[in-house]
Amino acid sequence: MPVSADSDRRSRVLAVGLLIFLFVLYIAIPRNASLWDFDPDRLASRETKLWRDYYDQRYPKLFFDLYLSSRRDFGFSPLDSFRMALAAAHAARLFQTTQSRDEANAALPALEVYYRLLEKGVSTAFDYDKAAQLELDWWQARRDKAPPQDYGRTIAATTALVYGVDNPLITEAGVMRAQAMAYRDERGRAMTAADWNMVQQRLAAAYGKLKQGLEQR
Repeated sequence: MPVSADSDRRSRVLAVGLLIFLFVLYIAIPRNASLWDFDPDRLASRETKLWRDYYDQRYPKLFFDLYLSSRRDFGFSPLDSFRMALAAAHAARLFQTTQSRDEANAALPALEVYYRLLEKGVSTAFDYDKAAQLELDWWQARRDKAPPQDYGRTIAATTALVYGVDNPLITEAGVMRAQAMAYRDERGRAMTAADWNMVQQRLAAAYGKLKQGLEQR
């Protein structure tokens, strides 16, 4: 018996609806995201790409690399990874054009969204508003050419707040990360491929130190 046109149409609509449902389920279903289980070398490679995206003002690529970091490095869901990447890229873009700390505060709401989502990757809640404020503090201190030892301690304070772990290794890791930033800032537009490799090596060492610090919780 031939299938009617209406029946065939309903079958196609149901099939499309099922595919949409499965897609939404895939991107939205919670994952077991974890900020603890990172690979220092892979994270350093990813962050180096993020820095290059930012300084070259390649914002679509910055968003994409932020998405990959959340999704692949920490295991957040596709939806949360998308939202985190959007918030972080938006905050970076807002901050990049500012000339003062008052103007830089425009980036705070996006940073608060980012840290609120990041909270899903740790075992205990933290003050995401304070984390966002600390993040912006060291962004501005770096722009104001503060010594890396100074804003490195703010980086460490942000990390300690997020993880709920604070020890000398966490502080050392924060300062090492800041020193990698200072290395890049000293060279500015004269950065070469060899310089970027050096940045990546320094970041890998910093994240290795962070890993050691977190293991002491």
